[in-house]
Amino acid sequence: MAEYFDIYDEAGNRVGRALRSECHGNPALLHHTSHVVIFHPDGERILLQKRSSNKDIQPGKWDTAVGGHVDCGEDYLTAARRELREELGVADFPGELRYLFDSKIRNAIESEDVRVYGLTSAGPFRFQAEEIDEIRFWTKAELSDPANRELFTPNLVAELEMLRERGLL
Repeated sequence: MAEYFDIYDEAGNRVGRALRSECHGNPALLHHTSHVVIFHPDGERILLQKRSSNKDIQPGKWDTAVGGHVDCGEDYLTAARRELREELGVADFPGELRYLFDSKIRNAIESEDVRVYGLTSAGPFRFQAEEIDEIRFWTKAELSDPANRELFTPNLVAELEMLRERGLL
């Protein structure tokens, strides 16, 4: 089944819909995405997911633990909660999602307005085998190691920088 995204102009006005496959790599087809960064209660690690070879873009790369596009009629927070259920099997989790920042991802692969939320949890987590190959907590040292940058998606690299700027990493 074809998947469509709502698309927006730079001012945030909805201007139509486009196929997912058309949106990626086309900066004119701006879409909205919600990410959740899951912090371990020890404060020293965050959860990352490795995308499976079945993902349409950047398979095998590590990214924030939960991420997905905002569906028609959803707001960012609703999308984040839906993605927690769908991607990690988190139906009920302790604590609240807290808004961290907005990031505008503009690169050759994605053109997204991303709202980033934080959640502190140690799991347990289940994950969708068809979308995710592996999930694990990464230490701050691993996340800061330049040798690991090539393992990360551009979204993750940008978000790690913003987390550092805000003193969250």
